[in-house]
Amino acid sequence: MAIVINKRKQSGESKPKLEEPDQELIARFLKGEEGAFNRLVLSYQNRVYGLCYRITGNLEEAEEVAQEIFLTVYKALRDFRGDSRFSTWLYRITVNHCKNRMKYLGRRGYFQSESYDQPVEVEDGEVSRQIRSEDMDAAALLEQRETQELVQRKINELDEEHREVILLRDMEGLSYQEIADILGLREGTVKSRIHRARLELKAKLEKELFK
Repeated sequence: MAIVINKRKQSGESKPKLEEPDQELIARFLKGEEGAFNRLVLSYQNRVYGLCYRITGNLEEAEEVAQEIFLTVYKALRDFRGDSRFSTWLYRITVNHCKNRMKYLGRRGYFQSESYDQPVEVEDGEVSRQIRSEDMDAAALLEQRETQELVQRKINELDEEHREVILLRDMEGLSYQEIADILGLREGTVKSRIHRARLELKAKLEKELFK
């Protein structure tokens, strides 16, 4: 089955209806309705793709890993027992796939994060990675871009266990309990890792800014 990751913002017509919870879509898929799985993909593809990009730092790698993730989900969904939320299960698969991909790239010495200055190619042309405001002048936009690049670069310098909790908590906005379920850790362990990760990131940023 070919999974197409559409990086554009989905139109209202293509989004799953809000009244269709994950459990309902899964049940319909298990009964043989392929379209129900496509709705799950549309619902989660942006979050999965975004997390893959933040972890790998590369658009092509992120898209390839996201494709692999949804293929894995498609094959494994019949074994999903519902012990946790579907989103938690999906994030767990996403993190594990990204970890494996990073190890694969690391063995080949391939770590090349793309610049936030480069636009993302989409079907309708190109869009910037930056969050732009019409009220911001060129100097402010440059400062914003440089800050974003610096933060992402320093996050990438964190060790794996610190990087993943920072991304899940501060970038994805997940709760401590959700992160604990995804990583298979105690909630207290997650909190302590996030605390240490933030301190380490703060130190790296201060060293860079005040050198």
